[in-house]
Amino acid sequence: MNFSSGTMHDASSGNVFPLLLAIDTCGPSGSVALGRIPGRDLEILGQTELAGRSYSATLISAIADLLHSAGLELCNLDGIVVVNGPGSFTGVRVGVSAAKGLAQGAEIPVVAISRLEILSRKSGVPSAGLDAHRGEVYLRLERTGATPVEILAGANELAAIQPIPTRVAVCDEGATALLARVWPQTQLVTTSPPLASDALRPGEARLIAGAAVDLALLDGHYLRRSDAEIFGTDVAALAEAAAPAAAESKSA
Repeated sequence: MNFSSGTMHDASSGNVFPLLLAIDTCGPSGSVALGRIPGRDLEILGQTELAGRSYSATLISAIADLLHSAGLELCNLDGIVVVNGPGSFTGVRVGVSAAKGLAQGAEIPVVAISRLEILSRKSGVPSAGLDAHRGEVYLRLERTGATPVEILAGANELAAIQPIPTRVAVCDEGATALLARVWPQTQLVTTSPPLASDALRPGEARLIAGAAVDLALLDGHYLRRSDAEIFGTDVAALAEAAAPAAAESKSA
């Protein structure tokens, strides 16, 4: 993986990963970014925003265009950072699948990072919330002396959380409305939605720490089941509940 400012080095040596690609297709819109981090400074070589619901048709071509515009090839990348959720099931799967496909052939290390963590880092607020629709939020909660936890919560779950956070970063109307209603005393810090470029710095830190994932185990960070799983379980439960009644009817 040759690159003019250096090559990829082993993370245990303390060296950096100078050229990174970041992919985020979790939200209503998505983005891909190409960045150079030769030291302390981050240089964005290019970023492309992607319209929602079209990721599968536009993601790979957008990445190819970014690399071409920078005069680079896939093999020049030192790492790929993929934002693996939470968010749209389809969007998350498209982004994760693309990262796997690109990395596998070129033997590029990949790290995954939560969109909630990106929002938290971007805002400087440890707790963060994203609209999960259906009257729920994806929530990252700061815990004193412990690693933050990420959950899916509706109004009832939010009301049961104690103590509630004093500040929560938000970037959409859905999360803002729900959190304001259930936690009126919490300060909501409005931040612009995270972009792929916001994932470059934390992604580099994970690569340096040796946190590259096994591609066979890389998956989406969904925080809830898909509609197929939910409705499939409901149908199975209904069928199981109906079975004794059906048996009694036949025996009668």
